[in-house]
Amino acid sequence: MLVLIKFRIRGNLRFLSHIETVKVFQRACARAGVKVRHSQGFNPRPKLSLPLPRSVGVESDDDLLSLCVESPVPQTRSNVFGGPSPDRGDSQSSIFDAEAFKAELSGQLPDGLELLGVDVSEAKTSPQPRGATYVLAVRPEYLNDDLKTNIERLLESKELKLQRRIDARGNTRDLNVRGFLKSVELDDKGVVVECKISSAGSIRIDEILTLLQLDVDKLAAPVRRTNVQWQ
Repeated sequence: MLVLIKFRIRGNLRFLSHIETVKVFQRACARAGVKVRHSQGFNPRPKLSLPLPRSVGVESDDDLLSLCVESPVPQTRSNVFGGPSPDRGDSQSSIFDAEAFKAELSGQLPDGLELLGVDVSEAKTSPQPRGATYVLAVRPEYLNDDLKTNIERLLESKELKLQRRIDARGNTRDLNVRGFLKSVELDDKGVVVECKISSAGSIRIDEILTLLQLDVDKLAAPVRRTNVQWQ
């Protein structure tokens, strides 16, 4: 059974890496008694993934956890959490209790990580991201004509070439990221950036900040991913 969990991550937990965030959920599932399926082979791993990695330091209002549990659909709450199914003789015994699942798992998560919803997917694979929206809250003194000019320059450009680091040894490759920028808008609080995501990848937050000539000191709050379009 493929369970999709929408969640929000805020505060100091935004500094968790992708792998550390996965481990937080793995441990929470173990403590909650969720029977997570494992891969086959010599070194089996739990089938639990975050389809859209979050950059360290970025908050998210719309993150997704994909989780394979042992029980097939339809099942009872007891089966999902590892116990026997109650034989109640009614149709309610075959309903997956999403709210109970959410409550059990939420109780094992640290402050700053909030579950927003739980659903069962009929698909065999996890949803894939197709776009994301980021909000960059900018300090008032930097909401100026220079920033507006930078945004106009980006939108008017046909190419935006950057050098992207591709491994731990410091190797880089040239990349044109213009096709990943859908829109960049300036309002009275900061910049809203809509990004495209495809099999070719996407633009990174540090690259967006570089193109906008913004650094952390110019931001009034952490970068926040407010919305993700899933397919």
